[in-house]
Amino acid sequence: MILSRYIARRFLKSFVIVLLIFWSIIVMIDTIEQLRRFSGDEFGTGRALHLAVMNAPASLYRILPLIMILSAIAMFLGLARSSELVVIRASGRSGLRFLVAPLVVALGIGLLSVAVLNPLVAATQKEYDRLWAAASRGEESTLSVSENGLWLRQGSDDGQTVIRAMRANTDGTELFQVTFVLFDAEGLPSSRIEAASALLMPGAWELQSAKRWDLASDNPERSAVLLEDGAQLPSNLTREGIRDSFGEPSAVPFWELPDYIAGLEKAGFSARAHRLWFQMELAQPLLLSAMVLVAAGFTMRHARFGGTGSLVLISVLCGFAIFFLRNFAQVLGDNGQVPIALAAWTPPLAAFLLALSLLLHLEDG
Repeated sequence: MILSRYIARRFLKSFVIVLLIFWSIIVMIDTIEQLRRFSGDEFGTGRALHLAVMNAPASLYRILPLIMILSAIAMFLGLARSSELVVIRASGRSGLRFLVAPLVVALGIGLLSVAVLNPLVAATQKEYDRLWAAASRGEESTLSVSENGLWLRQGSDDGQTVIRAMRANTDGTELFQVTFVLFDAEGLPSSRIEAASALLMPGAWELQSAKRWDLASDNPERSAVLLEDGAQLPSNLTREGIRDSFGEPSAVPFWELPDYIAGLEKAGFSARAHRLWFQMELAQPLLLSAMVLVAAGFTMRHARFGGTGSLVLISVLCGFAIFFLRNFAQVLGDNGQVPIALAAWTPPLAAFLLALSLLLHLEDG
């Protein structure tokens, strides 16, 4: 039991060190990128650093499996160079039993990342999006879904337009029972339009059964006018822009994903990407455990056997291959080419079983 606690502490220490190294690198690179992106504005280093710090948790969360395998490699190499692996094996403890402590730590980190780190990443990502929108002068579009329907905002130099619709088609290019509230450049409401439907055309919304109120007049109801079917309201939105307005599924906290998915489907949107992300989050602890087994299969050996550099390189390449296959499966799942459960669970499960079979071969083969 004492030995297991010692191994667990060593592995946790290695993980924290690698995590801090990657955090420092990401923040430094992102700060430089933010300064380059807003170089023409009055944008100081402090604001750039703030943006980078808010964006760093999301970047770290995406590469968490790679951080895990590098941490495991660092721990196994450290134990091998200090001959602690030889002492542990000489005490009668098998390699598979030795791996129980790192696997428990990896599972714990995986569960903690899903339960705690995921909501933290979602919160920092929302703050980053808000800060980035303020820095880019708010000319982007944002979309949110609630019990009262969906809300969409489009912006330009002339002012903002807030759009509310009861439902929409799957890509958000056709809205039903929709209301447009137009604001002038000073942020004051100028007019309101209600329509039975609105279809997004290049550069404009095409309205059907629409009515317009002039909110700047003394009596908006008297100044209301019916618009002809096919009347157009200028818009800088595109289908891709509306799709990107959802943001990444990672921007939604894990515990809120089921309700968010239900709201998306109620509004008429496809929630396939969010369903896939939810399943991938559930499979995250298994993937992190698989990374530990992959590292152990190549580096859990004495340093005097030689070829350590080659084995470390192979294990890192295997980790990148698993990471790539996971992302590739996510793309296939998003496009509907493979079932969601298959896309989310196959890469981590296959990696875990293959790494375990390699260890069984090396230990008992």
